[in-house]
Amino acid sequence: MDIYLVGGAVRDALLEYPFTERDWVVVGATPADLLAEGFTQVGRDFPVFLHPQTKEEYALARTERKQGHGYHGFAVHADPGVTLEEDLQRRDLTINAMAQRDDGTVVDPFGGQRDLEQRVLRHVSPAFVEDPLRVLRVARFAARFAHRGFTVAPETQDLMREIVSQGELAHLSVERIWVEMERALREADPQVFVQVLRTCGALKALMPEVEALFGVPQRAEHHPEVDTGEHLLLVLQQAARLCRERDRHESRIVFAALTHDLGKGITPIDVLPSHRGHEHAGLPLVEELCQRLRVPNDHRQLALTVCEHHLNCHRARELRAVTVLRLLEATSALRDDDRFEAFLLACEADARGRRGYADRPYPQADYLRTARLAALEVRAADVQREGLQGPAIGEALRAERVRRLKALRPKLQDVATD
Repeated sequence: MDIYLVGGAVRDALLEYPFTERDWVVVGATPADLLAEGFTQVGRDFPVFLHPQTKEEYALARTERKQGHGYHGFAVHADPGVTLEEDLQRRDLTINAMAQRDDGTVVDPFGGQRDLEQRVLRHVSPAFVEDPLRVLRVARFAARFAHRGFTVAPETQDLMREIVSQGELAHLSVERIWVEMERALREADPQVFVQVLRTCGALKALMPEVEALFGVPQRAEHHPEVDTGEHLLLVLQQAARLCRERDRHESRIVFAALTHDLGKGITPIDVLPSHRGHEHAGLPLVEELCQRLRVPNDHRQLALTVCEHHLNCHRARELRAVTVLRLLEATSALRDDDRFEAFLLACEADARGRRGYADRPYPQADYLRTARLAALEVRAADVQREGLQGPAIGEALRAERVRRLKALRPKLQDVATD
């Protein structure tokens, strides 16, 4: 048998891009051969095995033939006669269709190295259209490598449009859609993922609530970019940037950025460019999107919180003490510091995601952090009085917190303007 390193590890090594996972393809072997060597077979759909020591994945060389719709609509053929080139030909992009021998020699039958040099994401063969998941994969790779100057080849964009126009995306499982989407939200430029999906029509098919934001105007004095969709792209860019700077590589924060303004997509035309009440109008849209894509609950909760409360976060310094306390309670600040910090970061991304605002300070975050600490200093023991029971203790606790926030307000104003 001949064993080759394949796929992303070869690509990223040539790019001098960090990687941790390595995948291997085995040519000229049978399942019995690998089992005899101590490998463990995993899965039922594909001939994939785990190495007995490294636990890395080794797959028998295979071909695939389309016989149905969606990601699983393929007949897989694997036997010792399948060549390395035949295995590589079934892959999506040329930069993912390279292999490496033990001596370091790169096997590149489809021009992957050339496309790495030219910074192009190009399909391997016309069979690209047989797998609709590739639309999301290409968009994800575009988001990963945009900062390296990579773009999608025009002819590949045409095939992506063909997949969308044929309705193939409807046959993808929501689990697969979310896997690709979640990974894209953790890439360096998640806004590019949205742009690529929109260019081929996939954004409208998969997330019509997001597509609806493009072309919707906002008030120029608050949003110099005017277009709500352009604002969204800037917010996603800032969310990824802030996550990197704060070492919080969390897709839930970027997902909250993606969905925070969905209400603006349904603002009546006669009141544009104003979007009064969009934070509440967007809540059912966020819920519907999360339910349709089966978004994890922690992503859903943060997205709903940011959607409903991002405006109050922006004007935190103008709020009355009782409203500040309500905001702290609504954002879990008094019981979940991590979620509260995620909320603040998503709101900061929204504030900075405007043309000319990318490097503006966001003092509201420190303002609310100071308010949170002041509220947490008040304990039930501080308000226990003779005769108070049950809900009355909670009411007294909130009243004391409001009193301290009022007393702290001059100090908070100083923090906000530092």
